[in-house]
Amino acid sequence: MSLFDEPGTAVRGPATPAMASVDASTPPVSRRARAGWIAVAIAVGIALVFAFLPSPYVIEQPGPVYDTLGTAEHDGEQVPLIEIPDEPTFPTGGELNLLTVSVVGKPGATPGWLQVLGAWFDRTRAAVPVEQIFPPGVSQEDREAQNTAAMVDSQQDAIAAALVELGYDFPREVTVAGVLDDSPAAGVIEDGDVIESVDGTEVHSIDELRTAIDEHGTATPAQLVLTRDGEQVEAEATPVERDGATVLGIGVRMVYEFPIDVEIQIDSVGGPSAGMMFALGIVDKLTPGELTGGEVFAGTGTIDSAGQVGPIGGVRQKLWGAEEQGADWFLSPAANCGEVVGHVPDGMHVFSVETLDQARDIVETVGEGGDVSEFATCEAPAS
Repeated sequence: MSLFDEPGTAVRGPATPAMASVDASTPPVSRRARAGWIAVAIAVGIALVFAFLPSPYVIEQPGPVYDTLGTAEHDGEQVPLIEIPDEPTFPTGGELNLLTVSVVGKPGATPGWLQVLGAWFDRTRAAVPVEQIFPPGVSQEDREAQNTAAMVDSQQDAIAAALVELGYDFPREVTVAGVLDDSPAAGVIEDGDVIESVDGTEVHSIDELRTAIDEHGTATPAQLVLTRDGEQVEAEATPVERDGATVLGIGVRMVYEFPIDVEIQIDSVGGPSAGMMFALGIVDKLTPGELTGGEVFAGTGTIDSAGQVGPIGGVRQKLWGAEEQGADWFLSPAANCGEVVGHVPDGMHVFSVETLDQARDIVETVGEGGDVSEFATCEAPAS
């Protein structure tokens, strides 16, 4: 005879505590609960698949840091990043670090959404639309060539800016490198012309030319003095407004005749943003004493031969790269200060810089232990 503890449950002998736990039956899972668990499983599966799908973003993060007073890899070996072979140079101390940004991803191989989500919650990284870094219609080879050309130009501009800062006198020629057919300059300015002045104001850099044309405006012809085939030529052309800028419709490049040989040797870095730090490194090597006073500086910014410091991209990632390098002092282009505020690593002092002369003054003052409250920061103007 079979005994039942409860309907439908057979008992074959005296119940023990162990058996009692086994005998306690689990109610069958309802259809609604089973459907819910299936829905959860499907949602998790979809989320996992979605997380690894390519996104329309790439990720910017701090890249390698290079001390312009130290060494860098060039042609497979470590060499001085800045070398001035034929001039007396002086011992340096501390660091003047240039900063880079690394990009994770490229068109056709962008990070998955899980990586992008991680970047959104990581203060040291940023997810940016892929077309912002890789413009449509520009091949990877063309982009690399453009970055390499921009780096070469920035090195030449940095050498010029440093030598001007140190009082060297040498030709700095704003040379025409193309004239648009439908521009005000067509038939007036020619390829190879050197632009000496605009409305009587000499120009020795591309920024100075742009400023002179912008200040002149579009109402009347600008008076130009050119050098063409070794002879001075006077001309006039009325600027026009295009894409919000006042222009003559010419392309220009800088041509220098340096009085001394300065070599900047660094591989695998592109773009123009290291110009200011290159210039500071050259100034330090060519002047007695340690410019930094042994302090660790980092900075970024383009530069022209007149010493004007311009804005760059990825300044927030560069701040964190500077922190990882142990920098206490950061030199930021004034035009980037809006991106800096609220994103400064603890204990770091970020100065707002518009010219090479300002940057040099800041570094010297810090190095000498002087009062830096007179300098503008990205939190407050100069006192």
